[in-house]
Formats: sequence, C-alpha cells, structure tokens
Amino acid sequence: MADLDLRPLSLGEILDRTFSLYRKNFLLFAGISAIPQTLVLAVNLAQTFFMKLPTVPQRPPVEDFQLQSSAGIAGFLIGAVLGVIVFFAAYLFSQGGTVYAVSELYLGRTITIGSALGRVRGQLGSLLGVIILNGLAVMGAFLFLIIPGIYVACRLITCVPAALLEDLGPRSSLERSFSLTKDFAGRAFLIFFLYFMLTYSAALLFTFPFSIAMVISAVKNPESMRIWLALTNVGSFVAGVLVSPFLTIATAVFYYDLRVRKEAFDLQLMMNPSGQISSGTPGVSKMFS
Repeated sequence: MADLDLRPLSLGEILDRTFSLYRKNFLLFAGISAIPQTLVLAVNLAQTFFMKLPTVPQRPPVEDFQLQSSAGIAGFLIGAVLGVIVFFAAYLFSQGGTVYAVSELYLGRTITIGSALGRVRGQLGSLLGVIILNGLAVMGAFLFLIIPGIYVACRLITCVPAALLEDLGPRSSLERSFSLTKDFAGRAFLIFFLYFMLTYSAALLFTFPFSIAMVISAVKNPESMRIWLALTNVGSFVAGVLVSPFLTIATAVFYYDLRVRKEAFDLQLMMNPSGQISSGTPGVSKMFS
C-alpha cells in the first residue's frame, strides 16, 4: 500500500496526508480538476466576448427596442442554462475523478487522469442525485439558523466517497455519511474552514486584482472591460484548479480514516487484498428514516 499505512489518524495527520498526496501527485489531481473546468472557462470566455458592452444610451424605435429586448432575454436564458449544465458536469467529473484517484492510491495502485475521469461516466446520475440531495438537506437545515446548517454539512461531508466507493444511492450515501461522521463533526468543520481560507486566499491572489481593474475600466475605458473580465475568468479558473482538489482529497482521506476507526477497514483490506469496498456494519443510525 505504498507509504500510506491505514491507521487511525489525528486531524493534523489527516491534513498532512492530504497535502502530501496532493504534492506527490500534483499533475494527476490538477489534471483531473483542470480538464472538466476547461469547459466552464470556455463557456465563460465565450459569454464574455459575445456580451454587449455598455454604450451611450440612445432612443431606438419602439419596435427595435422590443426586438433587442426579446433577443437579449433569449440569449441570456440560453447562456445561463448552458452554463449551469457545463458547470455541474465539470463539478461531477472533477469530484468523482479525484475520489477514485485517492482510492487507487490508498490501495497501492496507479491511476491516470483519463481512467479516473472515465470511471465517473457511469456514476453521473447517482452522483448528481447525491449532490442535489446533499444541497437540499443543508439548505433545509439552514432554515433553522446557521449553526444547524453547518452541522448538517459537516455530517454529510463524506457522502460523495460513500456513494462512489460503496456504490450507494443518493439517500443511502447521505445516511452512510451521517453514520460515519458521528462524534467527528468537529474535524469536518475544520476541514471546511481550511478549505474556505485557501479558496479566499487564492481568489485574492488570482482574481481580485483583475476584478478591481475591471471595475475601474467600466468607468474610464469601457472597451477594455471585456479584457479584464476575461482575465478575471482565467484567474478564477486557475484558483479553482489549484484549490478545489484539496477539499475532495481531504474528504476521501477523512472517509478512509473513519472506516478504519469504526469498522477496522485496514483489517478488512488485509483479508480482501483485491480492495473491494463493502458498505458498513448493519444497523447504523439513519438520518432520514
């Protein structure tokens, strides 16, 4: 199993192992994140270069105004729908590919960017259901103030690894995560907190300068605003590619640590070297039952 021994880890060891995995396999994880996100960048750049820049207001005929308004609304709706579809597809591929890559590395195997992304194709529908159900659960908890929402998000942090590695449906994967993270929500919160700190730091470094320039150019030189907006999209792409793998890697490492702690997964793997992952012990507590 290479140098990744399966044993109960402290929070510091979970984070250290996350950064170690990312550093040693940077091209693998960055590629898994970058290839799907390139589609999102392409859509954003297309919208940027085809958008209509602000001009001096004029009084067009009523018919022309209505025609331009209808065409603008239709174009906006088509662009918005296309953007949402591409975003979700890229998000699912990058999430799933990263989880599969961490799993293979934990089992002492090698994996390529193409094979990691290819394994996600058959799981897109189930994974989309997991993401949607997870979002609904967290938003529902936020209706009862912020703290319950944060708590539920922390308890559901491992639902994606559970869905992919144990071949569970959306509801079962959420129930599985809620069971695994019992008494360990604090660790999940610190993982989320560090991820958000890294995200905001990357945004300040790669997107904030271009955003400021874009705002200034909107007043002084509207023609250059398009360039600055494009650079903002590129900066956001770079920041996302560099930072987004951290949360998924940490989530997968946390998932394995919980299984080792609560289900002796290291002993299961010794008795089953093929690496087939089974779901947890029967009778676990269920969130939605």
